[in-house]
Amino acid sequence: MKLLSYFRGEAFQRGVHPPSCKLTADRKIRRLPFPPKVTVPLSQHIGKAPRPIVRVGQEVLRGQPIARSDEWLSVPHHAPLSGVVEFIGLRPGMRGTWVESIVIRAHPGATQEDLWGRPRDLSQASGQDILQAIWDTGMVGLGGAAFPTHAKLSVPKQAKVHTLVVNGCECEPYLTCDHRIMVEHAEHLIVGIRYAMRATGAVRAIIGVEDNKPDAVTTLRNAIAWAGAGGAFPEGTIHVEAVPTKYPQGAERMLIMALFGTEMPAGGLPIALGMVVSNVGTLAALGALLPAGRGLTERVVTITGPGVARPGDYRVILGTPLKFVLDYAGVPAVDALDARQVILGGPMMGQAIGSLDVPITKGVSGVLVFRHEDMQERESRQTYPCIKCGECVESCPMGLNPSTLGMLAAKREYEQMGERYFLGDCFECGCCTYVCPSNIPLVQQFRVAKQILREKAA
Repeated sequence: MKLLSYFRGEAFQRGVHPPSCKLTADRKIRRLPFPPKVTVPLSQHIGKAPRPIVRVGQEVLRGQPIARSDEWLSVPHHAPLSGVVEFIGLRPGMRGTWVESIVIRAHPGATQEDLWGRPRDLSQASGQDILQAIWDTGMVGLGGAAFPTHAKLSVPKQAKVHTLVVNGCECEPYLTCDHRIMVEHAEHLIVGIRYAMRATGAVRAIIGVEDNKPDAVTTLRNAIAWAGAGGAFPEGTIHVEAVPTKYPQGAERMLIMALFGTEMPAGGLPIALGMVVSNVGTLAALGALLPAGRGLTERVVTITGPGVARPGDYRVILGTPLKFVLDYAGVPAVDALDARQVILGGPMMGQAIGSLDVPITKGVSGVLVFRHEDMQERESRQTYPCIKCGECVESCPMGLNPSTLGMLAAKREYEQMGERYFLGDCFECGCCTYVCPSNIPLVQQFRVAKQILREKAA
């Protein structure tokens, strides 16, 4: 694969090279203190929200199931801490809407150990048994998409998977949670990979890591060699491949191109090529949870940015209020709308929020805080008409024409955007907006167009 990459040149066509700003890459993961109260939104993943199975006033233990999924494309939720259910109803969500949530007040004297769950031996379990165990954990993609993991690893009967592609690129600026997991919890990742391979039937796994993380590459190769020497799996089953650093390398289509030189068909999925792609954070969490028989109650989150006094990667329990997170990280208590901007996720694809009354959910990989002075220069830029420079076309990794799509969006020609100019292939990476000299918010326009098309199709 390295020889192929040498002749092919860069990993994939187009893309951009934003400043990495990996300020926390060398700092060990720390645990954030438990808050006095958590809010668990029922809808925090792709698919139907589960239904509550607890009542107000009921005492719950950390790790205890509190919401049960009734459909395949849904996952259960577990109590992030031991306490009392205080409220079940609508609470503010990160997208500005109110979502049904479960609020739990912590027991002041509780040790907050994981008291729910039973260790189990899955060494002889079938692929279906492993998928059921993954479903029971409530695991979703921790890279940001929040797609139920059991559904992603479930292979249709007519398909056959030969390769599990493990995404360790973490190409978004600022974010380092996956990097630190690879360095500090390589053994959990290897165990999670083995479970995923058995669930999918894959005969090999390839971990793609951007070459700006040499310590992660070395750590993983050493962990694989040690586990292989111990007879955990046949030699040559799991590989680590360093790929050129480039945004958006972490998109599964781009990563497959970088590793194999193979282009996914338009509108297709990796399964069409005999592959399944999963994030390193997701698989490392499975490697820790499945043997212990526990559910997902916490995740690693990068908290960083110019407005953060104590940046780092923190292990945060799900449902922790964002205000509590920022207070601990050393962010001054000021109005978020007037004095700073808070983004959940990375700066390229993350979502800016206008309220701190939202909790950390399964899909939140980062919290970025920018001061008013950091944003002032960009926000003061005037938006100009498109000058037909072609920069957006040269940067779009999907080979679309963002300029034309933007002009159609301005005219509200949404159907034409979808039917003739492949709007559906855009995964909103933000490259076009990043390079636009006219400061046109192209990605925002595309998101609006997609939403309108979805509403018309419903």
